Amino acid sequence: MQFLEFLPDTPLVSFTILILVALLVPPIFEKLHLPGLVGLLVAGILLGSNGLNLLDPQDDTIKLLSDAGKIYLMFVAGLEIDLDDFRNKKNRSLGFGVATFLLPLVAGIAVGRIFGFSWNASILIGSLLSSHTLLGYPIVNRLGVVRNEAVTVTIGATIFTDIAALLVLAICISIHQGEFTPASLAIQLGSLALYSFTVLYGIDRVGKAYFHRTGDEESNQFLFVLAAVFLAAVGAQLINVDKIVGAFLAGLAVNDVIGHSPVEEKVEFVGSTLFIPFFFVAMGLLLDIPTFVETITSPYGLGLTLAIIGSLIASKFLAALGVKLLYRYDWNEMLTMWSLSLPQVAATLAAALAGFQALNSAGDTLLSEAVFNTVIVMMLVTAILGPVLTARFARKLPLPQQGRGRAIDASSDWDATQEGVTPHPFTVVVPVYNPLTTKYLIEMGVLLARQESGTLVPLSIAKAHVHMDDPQLKISLIQSQKLLKRAGETSHEFDMEAKPILRIDDDIANAIGRVAREQNASLVVMGWSQTTGLRARLFGSVIDRVFWASHCPVAVMRLLEEPINIHRLLVPVKAITPRSLKAIRFAQRFADTNQASLTLLHVCVPNTPQEQIAAFEQKLEKVLANAKLKVSSEIKTVAHEDAAHVILKVSRSFELVILRSTRRRTAGGLAVSDVTTQVVKKLTCSLVLFGEPHS
Repeated sequence: MQFLEFLPDTPLVSFTILILVALLVPPIFEKLHLPGLVGLLVAGILLGSNGLNLLDPQDDTIKLLSDAGKIYLMFVAGLEIDLDDFRNKKNRSLGFGVATFLLPLVAGIAVGRIFGFSWNASILIGSLLSSHTLLGYPIVNRLGVVRNEAVTVTIGATIFTDIAALLVLAICISIHQGEFTPASLAIQLGSLALYSFTVLYGIDRVGKAYFHRTGDEESNQFLFVLAAVFLAAVGAQLINVDKIVGAFLAGLAVNDVIGHSPVEEKVEFVGSTLFIPFFFVAMGLLLDIPTFVETITSPYGLGLTLAIIGSLIASKFLAALGVKLLYRYDWNEMLTMWSLSLPQVAATLAAALAGFQALNSAGDTLLSEAVFNTVIVMMLVTAILGPVLTARFARKLPLPQQGRGRAIDASSDWDATQEGVTPHPFTVVVPVYNPLTTKYLIEMGVLLARQESGTLVPLSIAKAHVHMDDPQLKISLIQSQKLLKRAGETSHEFDMEAKPILRIDDDIANAIGRVAREQNASLVVMGWSQTTGLRARLFGSVIDRVFWASHCPVAVMRLLEEPINIHRLLVPVKAITPRSLKAIRFAQRFADTNQASLTLLHVCVPNTPQEQIAAFEQKLEKVLANAKLKVSSEIKTVAHEDAAHVILKVSRSFELVILRSTRRRTAGGLAVSDVTTQVVKKLTCSLVLFGEPHS
């Protein structure tokens, strides 16, 4: 193509093309119900030597961005492992982890030997089958069965399978690149053990100390995390281990340091937006299409592909079957474990690329191009098959019992109080900023506080300046005083005395959280913010940070009419959990103050057994009865695949919808939208987004 001659020969062109691909391609493939990563691979093929020839996989810029993406992919894989789930069910998680690692490993070794590969290459092929990527996590999360023991055990097993597979990779590459002797193997294993201990223990200790010292300085904490992951990757190369091993270990170490914090969201956002898509595009660039087609169509290549995919599916099935018999799981739990452990994406692709690029002194690669092409096919097959099977089997799982045998009482206090501690008076803090929304927010705060014979605290925050006599600060103080005066007038209309607070602070979110803590607030009522741009996604909006920092529940409101005129409430309920019960409790309290009716909407997947629906409705009825409030309530169940569509349709008959705040998750480094996000964008009535502390 002649127009390519006019493109300047600069790395900026390659980077711009990659940005455009990451922006445009994944949404197109997701609309076709295909994983976005498939689109990135296809884009890499089209932009490489077999297509437009716009990108060269041997270009230094592409190599650098691909390496960064590969490191980030494995780092996020370690970061997303739920260590709490692993600790809670560590024995059973290790049991399933050992089974779902060893059986595919043995099967892969057998396939490799049958097709004429060396012992070293065959062992590496086996390790490629032994890990798994939790692409089905968003599905089990949507179905409300994440806390089912079988699902928890499968998630916990990921930590064992990924670590073991990466250790096998490290040893195989070390053997391939050097002269193998028992002494060299012992030295390699010893250095690897020392390195692993240094990364896991060192980053954990240093990170916790650094985070404690820096407090709320999220930008420095973000840079610390980046430094940790790339230092770990460089350290791995110093001991002749592939950098992805260090990245994964760094993810595990940082996981325990940052927890589910705003810093974690920023780290995952940068990775899933930039670096990880670059890695998948680079994988597509490496595919030689004529060789790829020949591999999967020739008798040898087709046989190898079918053998590897077949052995993976069969060995993962046998591992889940063995655990079923050992731990007495039912068939739906066993099949869900099998389907969750099928997808081979993150660790498999990164390890396959490492093996394909590993050269010995003779210039031979550890994994042949035929195996590399087969792994790509396996990734495509399992990335589609795994989630489809998970959606089919997980919907039949019984919803987990909450509270570990202890009934959860929805009529309990808003904030948990320790035994022997006198509960403080019910206090509602209402930050006021926008004169147009102040009246409705104060009115809502008055209704909720009065129902509990509590206290209303209007809060106005003036943005701090370096000089306290700055004219802008004086203007802000005057505006804040006017807002507080208006808030006081509104509360007087409802015969309630407010206790206004004026605070000067340079951080709005921190100021709200600190005042709420100082006042022993039971609830924070905030106005809605439409801040959804790039800056908000990178640094978090005020709402995001208040949700994270607050010690008490937070209700963010978009009120289209006066609260006293709202009489029909809708609360979607996916599963009965402590957090969802708090949202129901909030709705009951508001309905009781306003003589409103309350409808609980449960959207279940089609073909859900009628017995399971009836059992769930009985639990909801018990929750409503436990509140001991005279509220007109009903339960509505709708079977539909698209929960957001149902909520939006049903909401047309209601004046207020109360949603529970849920954070976005990632799977294999790619962002997955949730029902709450879809509903918030399209809802036409008043809205309350109810969030728990650290949510």
